[in-house]
Amino acid sequence: MTELARQEELDVADDLGVELVRTIRLLAKAKAKLSSIPGSADHSSFPIIATLVCEGPRRTSALAEALHTEVSTISRQTSALVQQGLIERQADPNDGRACLLAPTAAGRELYELARQERNRWLAATLRDWDADDVERLIGLLTRLNIDLADNLGASHDPTRQGEKA
Repeated sequence: MTELARQEELDVADDLGVELVRTIRLLAKAKAKLSSIPGSADHSSFPIIATLVCEGPRRTSALAEALHTEVSTISRQTSALVQQGLIERQADPNDGRACLLAPTAAGRELYELARQERNRWLAATLRDWDADDVERLIGLLTRLNIDLADNLGASHDPTRQGEKA
């Protein structure tokens, strides 16, 4: 590869980086707005509920791995969610000494409310887009997420397991 071609790739990466940072900021603002649903969990804890709803009960360590975070962080967040009645601890049928975390009915209801609110917001945001452009965006984001996970060496990506969070 020539130095010019390499520089062109870096220039394109810079343009993409600028737009990704802008997207992340706007999505963070939207996430804060959408997390104001009455009865909702702290928006940083919501991925826990979504993962448990979409993938089923799991141990704290497996949840931490799925969410690419530390066990201590998940432990603290799940304790709060248990106190709020959004998730519960269940005996692990494979190991009586361990417990699994699972969403409660209230947690599932909250997940659905948040998902519906997010979907209404996205539909309103994209209402003037051509259907083909929306499909193309979905395909490109899916591809980007797969490549990001691969490049990060992510052993597990819950979004690739049918998560609709």
